Amino acid sequence: MTEDHTPEGSLPEPTGPHGGHHALDVARAHGAEAMFTLSGAHIFPMYDAAVKSEQPMPIIDVRHEPSAVFAAEAIGKLTRTPGLAVLTAGPGVTNGVSPVAQAFFSGSPLVVVGGRAAASTWGTGTLQELDHPPIFETITKHATTASTLADIAPVVDQAFTLAGSSHRGPTFVDIPMDEFFNSGPVQHASAGPGTTRLEPDPEAVSKVVGLLSGAQRPVVILGTDVWSDHAEEAALRFVEETGIPAIANGMGRGIVPGGHGNLVTRARSRALGTADVVVVVGTPLDFRLGFGRFGGKDGASPAVTVHVADSPDQVSAHAALGASVAGDLSLVFDGLLAGLQTGAGKPDWSPWLSELQDIVAATVERDSALLTAEADPIHPARIYGELLPRLADDAVVIGDGGDFVSFAGKFVEPQRPGGWLDPGPYGCLGAGLGAAMAARIARPSSQIVLLMGDGAAGMSIIDIDTLVRHNLPVVIVVGNNSAWGLEKPPMQMLYGYDVAADLAPNTRYDQVAQALGAGGEFVTDPKEIGPALDRAFASGVPYLVNIATDVNALYPRTTMGI
Repeated sequence: MTEDHTPEGSLPEPTGPHGGHHALDVARAHGAEAMFTLSGAHIFPMYDAAVKSEQPMPIIDVRHEPSAVFAAEAIGKLTRTPGLAVLTAGPGVTNGVSPVAQAFFSGSPLVVVGGRAAASTWGTGTLQELDHPPIFETITKHATTASTLADIAPVVDQAFTLAGSSHRGPTFVDIPMDEFFNSGPVQHASAGPGTTRLEPDPEAVSKVVGLLSGAQRPVVILGTDVWSDHAEEAALRFVEETGIPAIANGMGRGIVPGGHGNLVTRARSRALGTADVVVVVGTPLDFRLGFGRFGGKDGASPAVTVHVADSPDQVSAHAALGASVAGDLSLVFDGLLAGLQTGAGKPDWSPWLSELQDIVAATVERDSALLTAEADPIHPARIYGELLPRLADDAVVIGDGGDFVSFAGKFVEPQRPGGWLDPGPYGCLGAGLGAAMAARIARPSSQIVLLMGDGAAGMSIIDIDTLVRHNLPVVIVVGNNSAWGLEKPPMQMLYGYDVAADLAPNTRYDQVAQALGAGGEFVTDPKEIGPALDRAFASGVPYLVNIATDVNALYPRTTMGI
């Protein structure tokens, strides 16, 4: 005997596919290959469609809804095709608010389909009756309700089209339960992903060419949207053929491979502090980039800031800009390169690049002492000293944490584009387990390494269960300093003391992983880090290496982001 999960009351005889098929067929047409969810009756039609489709769609069910949305967002980041999260009504949907906000601030292509209380009984106080779209209006490109069965396919189609179009971002659609279960013919054929390219203004490109032609100390910053806009090849070509020094930001990391002569991220302070022209491409001029103010250090004049974005609404409205360009980023890079190569004379920035390369080399030499530190308790940098030689060129490294992951940002330089995931400017913790499951699905043959602070680990560690149940092996490294490392020192600086900043000492996150069916071990000796990582990589299962670190070994930061 089967259990009846349909809405209360009698349903008409089926006359065609139900609403779940309508939604899922559109999602598949837009490239969705997996559904991330947590079970709820309001969204059963999506599951039924996924199971009974001619090509069944994998359903990755998590232990807490945020992980489903973080996973779908990471799919969008890695594949550059909107990820799909399906959330049940009420608390299922509202549990997804912070991950959707992260996707909004990161420009990640994401579609969230939510269940909704039945339209036929709306206003009577049925279970989890809540008007969701107004909650999402400020953190999505579009949030709406597919009010009838006939609306489902076109509304979901619109959601995927918007999510995957520049500037990318999340969209939200909820569907009343009775209409979701309803059946009828589909009157809409999805066109699938769009391919429209926004042509940049030639005059705007020429103005930037003019600024670069007259520059002696230029820098280009490559941000997440360079990867998202499929412009990584054009960006690398621009960097290599012009000889301009480059700094990577977000998923721009790896576009210029780690160790490349033009990559000067490790000379960031000197480069951005004394540059005369800084061209920022594909990332906002926010706190991570000094709000767009560069130069003015060591006797240098303030730099001219150029902002290049994939769409006009992403060009900075607060920074003083010398020029700006909006459009397809490959076309922008190629236009800039052509302008510099056909001008009066190709600029020679080799003395400036050489100066920055010397600083990079000195920084690498100085950092080697930290990466090999024998300190007891363990210095967090020693973990990266052991991890870096073990990373394959195709590794996907995921950061989920504060101080511990700041060290990752300093030391990890991916060899390929699309090899780095972090929460982006919104700064959500707890995103890592969802991102790890997505990375394993999107990159089935790659190393997947999740770096977590112990604070972040506490927010989502239960979803190691999801990795185990769905056979998604990843290596998880927890930097365990038993504190909220980003908050403890600032509070001490401000007040002379701290509260609510300490965690239980040496919590055994490895034993939690083992209890959930994964591998795990606890490391307190720096000499044991490397062998523990080797065991983790060789295990073929989700494996957590819990490493006790020195709470006083702080990342040397110059700003708190405010």
